[in-house]
Formats: sequence, C-alpha cells, structure tokens
Amino acid sequence: MLERSMLDVATIDAVPDTEARPAEAGAVTAIRPGWSLATRLAFRLTFLYFTLYVISTQMLGGLLPFGWIPDIEGSMAMRRVFAWVGTHVFRTGTVSFQPSGSGDKLIDYLQAFSLLMIAVGAAALWSLVDRRRPDYRALNKWFRVFLRFALGSTMISYGMVKAFPLQMPAPGLQRLLEPFGNFSPMGVLWYSIGASTSYEMFAGFMELVGGTLLFVPQLATLGAMVTFATTVHIFTLNMTYDVPVKLFSSHLLAMALFLATPHAMRLAAVLLFNLPAQPVPLRPDPIGPLALRRVAWVAQVALIAIIAIAPAFHAVRAAREYGFLAKRSALHGTWAVDSFERGGLTGRENATSVRWVMFGINDLGGGAIQFANGATRQVGVQVNAGMQTMLIRYGDEQQKYHTDILSYVVREPGILDVQGAFEGATVNATLHRLPADWSLLLGRGFHWISEVPFNR
Repeated sequence: MLERSMLDVATIDAVPDTEARPAEAGAVTAIRPGWSLATRLAFRLTFLYFTLYVISTQMLGGLLPFGWIPDIEGSMAMRRVFAWVGTHVFRTGTVSFQPSGSGDKLIDYLQAFSLLMIAVGAAALWSLVDRRRPDYRALNKWFRVFLRFALGSTMISYGMVKAFPLQMPAPGLQRLLEPFGNFSPMGVLWYSIGASTSYEMFAGFMELVGGTLLFVPQLATLGAMVTFATTVHIFTLNMTYDVPVKLFSSHLLAMALFLATPHAMRLAAVLLFNLPAQPVPLRPDPIGPLALRRVAWVAQVALIAIIAIAPAFHAVRAAREYGFLAKRSALHGTWAVDSFERGGLTGRENATSVRWVMFGINDLGGGAIQFANGATRQVGVQVNAGMQTMLIRYGDEQQKYHTDILSYVVREPGILDVQGAFEGATVNATLHRLPADWSLLLGRGFHWISEVPFNR
C-alpha cells in the first residue's frame, strides 16, 4: 500500500475523470466524452506557457536544487531573444540584465511577454497538427504533477527563509532611529514583519504547509487551496506595498488557481450549497512491472527528499552565518555614547552635527552612527578583533567614500573605549552597550492582558 501511495505522486493527480469505469464482464463500457474546443485550446496554451515559465525561471532551480542545472534564464540565447523583443517590439532601447534583487525589471516583463508569444504560436501550430485529438487527459495528469512539484518546491524554498526567519530582518539602529516618513512602502512592510519574528515564522510555516501538501496526491487539493490563499496574501502585499515581486507572485497565484480549479464545483457544493460531493478516485496509471514501479517509488522519494532538504540546508547555513544561530562578537549591538571628544571639542559643546550619541555595529559589516542633531549615517564597519581595530567606511555629500581606522578597548563587559581619526579629526569616546530590547518596537513584546491599548 505504501508503494502504491507514493507511486501516485508521479503518476496521477486528483483530477475528476469523466471516463466511465469498466463495467462487469460482458457489459458495455460507456464512451467518455471529449473535451470542447475551448478546453483543448486553453489546455494547450496553459501547458506551454507554464512549462516555459518554470524551465526558464528560478522555479526550475527549486525542482533541481544545489546548482545541478545551468542558468537558463541568464543564458546569452535567452537574453538575445528578450533584448530583441524589447528593441524591435516595444522600442525600449538598451535593456539591462544586471541583477538588482528586483523581480519586476523591464527584462522580466519582456521575458514573460516573449514566453507568452512563443506559447501562443506553438499552441496554434499544435492545434492545427493535433486538431482531431478529443482530449489530453493523460498529458493533463502528468502536467499537473509537474506543476505541483514546481509550485510546491518554490513555496517550500520561500517558506523556509521565513520560518527560520531570514528574509525580513529585524530593524537595525539606522532603521530604528530613522523618521517613519522616510521609509518606502516596501521598507514599512519589510521591517514591520522583521520586527515580529513570530509573524514571519507563521507566514513561512503556511507557505511550507501549502508546498508540502502539493507533493501528496491525496492532499494535493488541500495543498492547492492553502497555497492559493497564501499567494493571494503575498500578491496583495506586493501590490499594495510596491514590493518588486509582483510578476513572479502573480504566476504563483495563477498556478495555484489552476491546480484548484478542477475541484471548484465539488468545493462549491460542499462549502456554498451544503450539498454532497462525490469523491475523486485516485487511480495510478500502470507504468510497468512491479520492479519498475519500485524503482520509480525510490526515485520519487529521493527527489522529494532533495527538494525538501535543500532549502532547509541553505536556511540553516544562512542562519548560522548571519541569522539567529550566528555567534555574535563582543562588539555586535547598539552602544550609547557616554562621553565624546573630537579634536578638542568636548561632548558638552554644541557641535551637534559631529557629536556621537549612539553607535550601532553589525557583525555582517554594517553599522550606523546617530549624531546629536538627530541625523543618522549608515557606515560600513569591519572589526579586527586581533588588532582591536575597526575600519569605518562612509560616504560624503559628493558620493565619495572614505575609510578611517579606529582602535578600541573593551574595558569591561558592556563598556567600550574608542579612539582614532574620523572625518579628519581625532575622536575619543566612551560607550556602553544597550540591551537588545532597548527600543520600544523590539522590546514591547506580547501581552495577553492589556487594560488599555498600547498604540503609539
């Protein structure tokens, strides 16, 4: 029974099949009706476009992780096609292929348009050559398995970096001290989620649940429903907070909807009209003798394990490098300035544009300095514990970058002395470490009982 259940994953999907079941011996078997012309056209186009999209984007990397496939999306052949479409169809001029972290670059829209036009042309040719075929039931089953695996692996990879939580970091010193009005809409969303680790983990858990359920035939419908609800939420946030993943999230939403649509009438009968719905039989298609089925079962288990383990492996490694599992240095954190001298200028004098009041250090090389006038400057900080020095890199108003070296001494736990040259003058400061929850945003915590709303 276990072999048969696992074999279902790669052979069929829970799609209603209008084919009549074999009757008793000697009885007449009913002839299954063919698909309408509109259904066949829609299937051909959907099959071609989604397949092209999966194999030419990051989704293929989820199906075959650990860098086992070449970067098809970034290949020169693909780039030339997309650049040609931009130049000759939309007159966009030069198209940039430079990675920026955005999924809504011009080239991404040109790619989607190009794939759609290729799919339309191929579907038209397919319809002409194969116009007499009554349906594509067998191909539909395999296509839906492929799409379930592609969508499921993508949701698992995205869910893992939230469940650990890595995608949205907690706001650092500069963000905590920056005026709220200076935040971009995406910044508001990103750091509000980062400020609530429990919510980020919950969002990742829901993505993991939906993606995992898609791998199990008996639970694939539930997985499609959970994934559809999750991707609706993701797409809405991207649209309303101007997060540049609108194009990709819309494709994930469309794929989840495609997987759930065949069950729409059955779901509506139960959820809306309080009517019974007939179960959908899960019948594996025979693929050969028992030995071959066992080989297929082992291959499927191995593939599912790899797809699930690879994102977890990357997430754990990232968590150890810079996440909550990383070991922090003695300087990591936020420091308040107790005394400050700069080139003979003491902290008591009114030089608010140069006097430090807070200093944030991040082990990843980032940092921030808040001055007495309220301004905050983002700086790069590289700490050399052996030499007891920190390299400070900062930019000026002309966008030129400068580098200074300060020496430091940890006089006692939580007390830091810093001295050296900074911005062309000698700096000498004493600082003390602030607790991790020094800010109200990160330190408020959770309360079951609140006599009055704590809304600031």
